Amino acid sequence: MSSDTKRRQIGLVLFDDAEELDFVGPFEVFTMANEVFGHLGDEARHEVLLISESGKPVRCAKGMEIAATHSFADAPQLDILLIPGGNGTRREETNQPMLDFLKAQAKGAEWVTSVCTGSLVLGAAGLTDGKRVTTHWAFVPDLRKRGYAGEVLEAIRYVRDGNLVTSAGVSAGIDMALWLTGQLYGPDHARLTQKAMEYDPAPPYSAAV
Repeated sequence: MSSDTKRRQIGLVLFDDAEELDFVGPFEVFTMANEVFGHLGDEARHEVLLISESGKPVRCAKGMEIAATHSFADAPQLDILLIPGGNGTRREETNQPMLDFLKAQAKGAEWVTSVCTGSLVLGAAGLTDGKRVTTHWAFVPDLRKRGYAGEVLEAIRYVRDGNLVTSAGVSAGIDMALWLTGQLYGPDHARLTQKAMEYDPAPPYSAAV
């Protein structure tokens, strides 16, 4: 049994035109981590919440519709906050209810995280000031121009600066979520979670790149 018995609230913040795998990948990691606890005869250690501004479903970048479990108004204090990327982040960058929600939640969160261009929205909320961050490779120049962060790193899967963890595009969120699982429950549990997911990337066509 893990020695860390705190039951955490993990919130994935959704919006229209969010990139599906940006949050579905971490969702799989965090829910699988709970399943692994069950296989070990232990209790689930966290809940994974899907949060949208109104609490209504969102339509994602590739057309997937996702039902939210909470709205901004009724979401509990989150221990882990995650915002994905996608084209919708350009709208959310100036969406004051979104920025206010992120700022309020970040004050009490253990970890504040993003995938892909989710770092743009964290930046607009003032949560990356003076920090090292990353984002999708194609958005690195634009994020640098915004001046939200102290440094925007490229060619890196994820970067941690204090309790802020930002990751690069799409699939990089899985790596970040597995790393974070190791921070919460130990590397061995993260490795078991990775094995349960059969996550052992061996992408085809690499020789042609």
